[in-house]
Amino acid sequence: MRTSLSLLCSSLLVATLGACSTLDTINPFSDPEASAWKDDVRDWRDRRQAKLTQPFGWLSLTGLDWLQEGSQTVGSAADNDIVLSGGPAHWGEVVMNGDDVYFRTAAGVNVQVGGKLVEEAQLVSDDKGEATIVSADNVQFYVVRRGSLALRVKDSEAPTRVDFQGLDYFDMDMDWRVVAKFEPHPPGTTLEIVNVQGQVEIWENPGAAVFEKDGKNFRIETVLEDGEDELFIIIADRTSGKETYGAARFMYAPMPQNGYTVLDFNKTYNPPCAFTVYSTCALPPQGNRMNIRVEAGELKYEGKPGYQPKA
Repeated sequence: MRTSLSLLCSSLLVATLGACSTLDTINPFSDPEASAWKDDVRDWRDRRQAKLTQPFGWLSLTGLDWLQEGSQTVGSAADNDIVLSGGPAHWGEVVMNGDDVYFRTAAGVNVQVGGKLVEEAQLVSDDKGEATIVSADNVQFYVVRRGSLALRVKDSEAPTRVDFQGLDYFDMDMDWRVVAKFEPHPPGTTLEIVNVQGQVEIWENPGAAVFEKDGKNFRIETVLEDGEDELFIIIADRTSGKETYGAARFMYAPMPQNGYTVLDFNKTYNPPCAFTVYSTCALPPQGNRMNIRVEAGELKYEGKPGYQPKA
């Protein structure tokens, strides 16, 4: 049942006309606006699938190899310390010296570092800026920090990408587009988030989104990602592990206006670990495990499995 704006403002105890005016711009309920909202969700789904299936998107992951201090050889041949899914038999060697990582190209191979043919170069990891990409043929890798340093390997011909079966969703439901009160935390507040590798990451925690749904009150913690201008939210609910992916679903919400934001659960989506074993997805904090069935957003992926972890 569609909620009128006046009832919505009343239920959230919105005290000023200014706040209701803001809600009117971010939470449409008239028929023309509902049609525009559906078009927006469809467009979001199209962009979601296009990003996921791009040549070096999340579906292309074929490796997450933790680096050791010193030198390790890299290439597609089995005698390498780190075996890649393609490219030359011996690309060269990756050398880790504390927090610094270097790549030395093997003689006579066509391997590019940052788009150039070089004998040796320092590799910038993703926590220090734009990661340096090392590439050959349809394979590339770069350094990521997930607690420790690792090589993230991508292959545009990975079975997870080539055999991708597409995404499925619950039917769109405007009742799952919720206006939430935003309760800010003191500046500098952080939140510990555990990932699927069991590592603890520290995220900036600007505040919590508070709302009522089906007679239940919820308080969802939000975090901020580097370089993003939206709130990032990690949830689980009573559909998790059944209709939806078991570990978590992700979503974004606009930064608060006049103390409110919009949680459109129709735009919840599966983390990369729903498609590949080579990702390090964040898990929801305890308070974001919702005791309700969120029957909106992306369903569990039922496609082919693709690569398995190396022994």
